[in-house]
Formats: sequence, structure tokens, C-alpha cells
Amino acid sequence: MIDNRETWGKKIDFLLSVIGFAVDLANVWRFPYLCYKNGGGAFLIPYILFLFIAGMPLFYMELALGQYNREGAATVWKICPVFKGVGYTVILIALYVGFYYNVIIAWSLHYLFSSMTTELPWLKCGNSWNSVNCTEFNGSLPDNSTSYAKNKNTPAAEYYERGVLNLHESSGIEDLGWPRWQLVLCLVVVVFILYFSLWKGVKSSGKVVYITATMPYVVLFVLLIRGITLDGSMDGIKAYLSIDFKRLKTLEVWTDAATQIFYSLGAGFGVLIAFSSYNKFDNNCYRDALLTSTVNCVTSFFSGFAIFSVLGYMAKKHGVKVENVATEGAGLVFIIYPEAISTLPGSTFWAIVFFIMLLTLGIDSAMGGMEAVITGLSDDFKILKRNRKLFTFATAFGTFLFALLCVTNGGMYVLTLLDRHAAGTSILFGVLIEAIGVSWFYGVDRFSEDIERMMGFKPGLYWRLCWKYVSPAFLLFVVIASLTSSDLSYDNYVFPEWANQIGWGVALSSMLMVPSYAMYKFCSLSGTFRERIAYCITPEHEHHMVAEGKVRQFKLRHWLAI
Repeated sequence: MIDNRETWGKKIDFLLSVIGFAVDLANVWRFPYLCYKNGGGAFLIPYILFLFIAGMPLFYMELALGQYNREGAATVWKICPVFKGVGYTVILIALYVGFYYNVIIAWSLHYLFSSMTTELPWLKCGNSWNSVNCTEFNGSLPDNSTSYAKNKNTPAAEYYERGVLNLHESSGIEDLGWPRWQLVLCLVVVVFILYFSLWKGVKSSGKVVYITATMPYVVLFVLLIRGITLDGSMDGIKAYLSIDFKRLKTLEVWTDAATQIFYSLGAGFGVLIAFSSYNKFDNNCYRDALLTSTVNCVTSFFSGFAIFSVLGYMAKKHGVKVENVATEGAGLVFIIYPEAISTLPGSTFWAIVFFIMLLTLGIDSAMGGMEAVITGLSDDFKILKRNRKLFTFATAFGTFLFALLCVTNGGMYVLTLLDRHAAGTSILFGVLIEAIGVSWFYGVDRFSEDIERMMGFKPGLYWRLCWKYVSPAFLLFVVIASLTSSDLSYDNYVFPEWANQIGWGVALSSMLMVPSYAMYKFCSLSGTFRERIAYCITPEHEHHMVAEGKVRQFKLRHWLAI
């Protein structure tokens, strides 16, 4: 297992890279709202349960898989060749995510530049982008509005949708228009940052994360201290933590907890496999898995205090309930929170600090996704590894070209479609097949032996049970839940049927890699039907045993063994 593969300069480089990837925008803009919506503190029960029975085991599995085999997401399947299509699936998904995730980072950069003024542009009406309906809220909700967070005519909302996105000039996904030059320039900056962070491999990216992975924690702490000093902040925090155990009786709470813990930890994108493949062979990835997954979840919970202290202030200021200002996603970080900041003394400073946090949260997660693509394909095609700088540029430039669709007038509709389908059911399907491939075909016993060779001890019964039974069952549950989602929409706009079909086409394009490669692999081999199957599911370094008739995977007792 010893080769000349490069390794991380220091252990902390790897830890910060993993934490930086896992801790992303969703920790700030999704978890706090889910916690609030699903029973406050009661939501932590299913969340922590799923963390221990599925989140951590899958996290540990991917770190160990990459570290032992020292390969990216595709070539790691030399342990069971027929599953190599899973590697291509997750690489393709990571590429798709880069198409739109970089655009969200570009929005953050646009807001950062716009914040460098004495008066924040989303504070008042009367600007060139404002409509005649723009209303500076004075304490009473309009008759036709049920939530302040959904009021589209506040200065902050209009700045986001009309000033930044220019969404009012598009009638839907069929009417995209031309790319917005301001966002194109921001996108160029983002792509250049990613390129120069990754072009030299982990030696360069491992240093960038010293800033991008630590900065969000500094900013979150500063924002929390400022937030709890605001009038009404305690109302927001009480709403965030209010415990409603009755909510646990609803399936939605458990579904939300399951999907959130999965997406929050970032298993399945090939990133953890890529990062850990650059570890030293005897690195304690078990401790790394426990540490980094715990840090990620604690960050999600901690960020809720910084968010809801400010939402409590907003509710008090406008004389409405917290539920009227609470929201998730882009609406939270690009409308509600910036509006709250604009009303504070020293608003320019707080806006700059906040958007620097969003920028760094996004950059290191985007770096992880792009590294998964680069490492995964470079390990499979050696010519790409020999020309890493050129390949990194081609990957970055390719994501830039596709991302141009998301910075048009109707780009938000393209982004919404990709956000739903590029890494929705497809990534869940990919990880389900990955878990089955490792646990049932390669074998939990053999995988445990690999871990023992690295660290000197075998995983306990708990981890082996989770890998073989609990985690696959969990993933199957989340896959089924993802199929029950409603039709695609953005606010009041419902996507046409053809757009939904394109979305599912995007999802299927990655999922079909699994059966397509399996058929290709089977047909490319010679021998009897039984011999072909044996070669497909036997580790490459043991193919000589197949020729001798020693095929232990065909014996049922090895499948059932823990």
C-alpha cells in the first residue's frame, strides 16, 4: 500500500479541509430554520439519532475507504470493479453541483462589494432597481401578506430579486435572457480563486483552508455577540429552542432530520474519499470521522443562535411574531439577515463581516467538490494527473461556462432546477449503492481487516452493524422520501412539465452510470457467465484466485457475517 502519492503537508490541513467542506451555507441557512420549524429542541432527537446510526458511520466509511486504497472516487472501486460506475456517478454529481453552487458564492461576492458604501443599497426604496410597489415596512403587515419573510416589496427583497438577479425581466425558465455582467465578473473571481487554490493539489488547497475554514467561526461568534445585545434577541432564541415533542409524531420531522444529516455531512460526493486518499496510511481516520462530523453538527446548532437572535430583533422592530420573519435558504441570508444588518449602527462593517463569512463558507465547500472531480478523474486517467494544472483549469472553466446559465435574468429558475435534481435523489442513490457495494459485496469483514491494517484495531460491532444493515436501510428511507417531493416551483412560479423532465434527465444522467458501467464491465470480460460475475465482484488484486476457482463472495455465510 506504499506509493509515491502526495500527502497533506500537516494533519491540520486535512482536518480543516474536511471541516471546511462539510460546514457550508446549509449549516447557516437551512438547519436553524428546520430546527425551529420542527419542534425546536425536540428536532435534535431525530437529528442526533440519525447522526449516530447513519451520518457518522457513512462518514467513517468514506474516510477509511479513501485512506486505505489511496484512490479517488472511481478507482477506489478496484475493491469491487463492477461498482466503478458509482464513482462516476458521484464525480458527475459533484461537477453538476459546481455549476450552480459557484453562482451562490458569486452572489455573496456581489453583496460584499455592494456593502462597501456608507449606506447599504438595500436599506431604502428609490433606487433604479426598485418598483413602484417598493414599501419601507413600518410595523404592520400588508393585508395580502401572511409573512414578512415572503414580502417581495421590501427594499431588501427588491434589491435581491431586481437589483442582483434581475428576475423581474424574466417570465420563467423558458425566458432566460442574457447573463448579468456584474454577476459574470463575480463568477470569474470565484472561479479564479478556486483554480489557484487547487492547481497544485493538496499542497496549495491545504493552506487556503486555514482562512476559509476558520473565518466562519470567528464571524459567527462576532455576529452572535452582536446579536444577543439587540432588543428582542431573546425572543428569537426562545423560539429557536422552544421544545414541542408533539412534532415528533409527524413523518416530516423525521424526513427533514434524515435528509439534513445526510447533506450536512457531505457523504457521497466523493470529496471525503478524495481528501482522505492523501492521508498517510496509518492515520487515525476513526478519530477524524468522530471529530469532524461532531464539529459540523455543533456548528449547525451554534449558528442557529446567531441567526435567531437577529430574527428576534427583526420581529421586535417590526412588531410581528418571529414566525413572520423566519425563513430558510437564500431568502434568509440575502434578504432578511442583510435587512436586519442595515438597521444597525455600523451597518457597513457588519454587512462586510457577514458576507465574508458566506464567501468563505462557500469557497471551501466548492473547493472540496472540485477536488473530488479532479482527483477522481486524474486517478483514473493518468494523462490528467500528469497535466493537473491544465486539467484543473479546464474543470474550473467548464463549470464557469455552464454557470453562465444561472446568472441570466431567469438564472434563478435554472439554479432552482439544478439544486433540486443535480444532487437530490441521485446522490442518495449513489451512496446507497456505495454502502451496499462496500458492506455486502466487498464485505464488512474484509473492510474491517483493511482498517485494522491501517490503525491496528478493528471497528467495533456497532460500526459493522451500521455499515451492513442500519445505514443502507436509512439511505433507502431517505431515497423513498426524496421521491415524494412536490412539483418544482419558485415562489408562485410553477415550472412547466418539460422543465421537470429535464431535471429528472439530469438526475438520471448520473444514476445511469451505475448500471451502464456494470453492463460494460460484464460484457468486456471473457469466460463463462459465472467467471464474469466472479471477476466483477472480486478485488482486482485477487483475480488470480478466480482463475483457481476460489470465489468466496459466492458463499452465503460470508454475506451474512458481521
